[in-house]
Amino acid sequence: MLLDAAREAAAEAVGCRADELVFTSSGTRAVHSGVAGVLAGRRRVGRHLIVSAVEHSSVLHAADAHEAEGGTVTQVTVDRSGAVGVGAYALALRADTALACLQSANHEVGTEQPVAEVAAACREAGVPLLVDAAQSLGWGRVEGDWSVLTGSAHKWGGPSGVGLLVVRKGVRFAAQGPADERESGRAAGFENIPAIVAAAASLRAVRAEAAQEAVRLRELTERIRARVPRLVPDVEVVGDPERRLPGIVTFSCLYVDGETLLHELDRAGFSVSSGSSCTSSTLTPSHVLKAMGVLSEGNVRVSLPFGTAQEDVERFLEVLPGAVAGVREKLGAPVTETVVRDDVLVVDSLGKLCPIPVIELAKVIGEVPVGGLVRVLADDEAARLDIPAWCEMRGQEYVGEEPAENGTAYVVRRLT
Repeated sequence: MLLDAAREAAAEAVGCRADELVFTSSGTRAVHSGVAGVLAGRRRVGRHLIVSAVEHSSVLHAADAHEAEGGTVTQVTVDRSGAVGVGAYALALRADTALACLQSANHEVGTEQPVAEVAAACREAGVPLLVDAAQSLGWGRVEGDWSVLTGSAHKWGGPSGVGLLVVRKGVRFAAQGPADERESGRAAGFENIPAIVAAAASLRAVRAEAAQEAVRLRELTERIRARVPRLVPDVEVVGDPERRLPGIVTFSCLYVDGETLLHELDRAGFSVSSGSSCTSSTLTPSHVLKAMGVLSEGNVRVSLPFGTAQEDVERFLEVLPGAVAGVREKLGAPVTETVVRDDVLVVDSLGKLCPIPVIELAKVIGEVPVGGLVRVLADDEAARLDIPAWCEMRGQEYVGEEPAENGTAYVVRRLT
């Protein structure tokens, strides 16, 4: 009875039939089961899968597994705000496309995707659309004629270890792995009844306050978006300024190591994140920021939960400038070896991690005449993202990259 009641409550919040929804052990498990089940159910149509370049790692890992098993994958690019173009997504649809995937909103920068428009294009092509709604489900239903939907309870404040998978009636689906009598055979193992009940109750609770809280949190994140660039020099605020989730704001600081800045903010009492929201423990550059073509160094992602006080945001804005300045002072720029070869200034940053190559580029760009070139030698993979982003921010021309001994040469032309 408890399970049935929780399923009905969750289905009402999602906007689906109760018999279309099953509970899983996590949002990631829901994604993996959903992708694999639809691909298997539509195998006769073809083995082509479409994803966006900014999907959660669970979707991208499922795509990698599909490709390793002989399937094909098309990754749709995004603009600098992190959104896919509806036309570009429609062009990726093919006669052998078995499934398309698109998140409802981005986990890292908060940009909302044009799900309804993409779903219409997929429906016209006869292709089911799987929507990863983990980040947005607490704020409201996902609009559009989607076919499969996944979510994760911890994203809306519920317990960890509960996900949900919705498969609309009429979608060809073949559950993978040994069959199980529970959850329509789509989620093996005994249901975690206490956690499922808590997940459904918390979803209903946050939905009751979502409209009012969204207005309040949107005002707070807009305050951060507007004031951070004025308080801290050389900062890029990323994500769509309008079509975005209420409680997420992300910005990147030039000449700053993100993890070092996080430690400084942690000491001041603020828990924020850096790097990819789904792989932050790996200390690798965010695949989302890379796909957007924006600055990845010194990245800070601020998530405001329900009930965040305005006073906390004001104190964060007071602390941030000093924290950034302190990190920049600590990092400094080591003595840089610069030579001129054929009228090109060469900066040797081999063996140095970002943001040092960018710091050294910034220190020497004024030494070349307008129209002159700087060649930065670096072997840190993050330089491939950060040097072009620095050029975009500072009005310089990124010419391109060239192979170099023990690394890569990034060529920049001074324009101002």
